[in-house]
Amino acid sequence: MSRDAHFRIGSVTKTFTSTVVLQLAAEHRVTLDAPARRYLPTLIPPAYGKVTVRQLLDHTSGVPAPAGIPGPADGPGWWLKSMTPQAVVRQAFANKEEPSTPPGTTQQYNGVNTFIAGLLVEKVTGHTFKAELTRRIIRPLALHDTSLPAPTDTTVPTPHAHGYVGTDEVTEQSPWPWAEGGLISTAADLDRFMTALFRGRLLPPAQQRLLFTVPDVPSAPTNTNCINHTSCFSTGGLMRVTLDNGITVWGKTGSRPGWTTGTFTTRDLKHRVTYSLNPTGTASERPHVMAIVNAAFATTRENTKKGGTP
Repeated sequence: MSRDAHFRIGSVTKTFTSTVVLQLAAEHRVTLDAPARRYLPTLIPPAYGKVTVRQLLDHTSGVPAPAGIPGPADGPGWWLKSMTPQAVVRQAFANKEEPSTPPGTTQQYNGVNTFIAGLLVEKVTGHTFKAELTRRIIRPLALHDTSLPAPTDTTVPTPHAHGYVGTDEVTEQSPWPWAEGGLISTAADLDRFMTALFRGRLLPPAQQRLLFTVPDVPSAPTNTNCINHTSCFSTGGLMRVTLDNGITVWGKTGSRPGWTTGTFTTRDLKHRVTYSLNPTGTASERPHVMAIVNAAFATTRENTKKGGTP
């Protein structure tokens, strides 16, 4: 894999989407503590009428998990199957008439939240999510290797590694995860995005603080992304992780079939890592991911005490 290789970033896309929503909040076009149903009344059922935009962003909404999304059960070529964002949300609500937990009381990481956020962006702006993402983030930061593919575009720009699940090559696949996980990028572009985000180039101070605001609620037992039953996802789409050496870093992980990606940094940006793996899908990726991140920040505490950089 070359250092300028393109890869599917999966749920790292969520941080881009959350940033766009926070920009709209700064422009007073979205109210974070308003019911999301105010903006999408025909998509969100009345039973979920108390779910706020903020709760979508910090995963405390209690909306149902995805249902019926493409997967191995769909048979050969399942990675090429597609769903529209509206279908993802509607199928999730169709299987759950009432919230599993009262909104705002428990954090449960859930991609449906971000699909709704992307649709909210389109409803408020009157433009496609791709157009707003390009205008607000990709073009201003000159992220020339970052793109949101069209629904029918299954390709990855070259150069790129090849992705596999077992013996099936899945390099070309449907980008149906869209605002939740459909972006393609490179290590350099993700580092540029995180650096700009942490330096306040994309958000005013009030919204910038939300990047590092994690709700003070319990983490759901099934919320395996967070450890020690402590919530870890912020209103800004970031993930707070305390490493083995006690250093706390912020960033986001993401996965698509054949790709596992992540980007993490200390608050001061002095220590950063962006990685992409090509797993086969036959074993847990978590040990490899944590080994990379722990190794990347292994000397951070020592260097910080000495005033140095890695």
